[in-house]
Amino acid sequence: MTRMVNCIHLGREAEGLDRPTYPGALGVKIYENVSKEAWAKWLKQQTMFINEYRLSPINPKDRKFLEEEMNKFFFGEGASTIDNFKPV
Repeated sequence: MTRMVNCIHLGREAEGLDRPTYPGALGVKIYENVSKEAWAKWLKQQTMFINEYRLSPINPKDRKFLEEEMNKFFFGEGASTIDNFKPV
């Protein structure tokens, strides 16, 4: 049976994640409140940040930035925009 959550990002009930996708308390909060669809949207946003800002997930400073943006994306005012970004 599919696990449903009231997705904080989409503002409606949607299919929940199969397992926690991030460690710690933030991971639990995401697992309980974020849908698969919203998580997929975050992954696209995260990829854009990594590519545009040339971030390295192994760099602690870059990981901290990505975690802050993820927290804003799901539970705050939304992730930051990337200056001069034009999708092709």
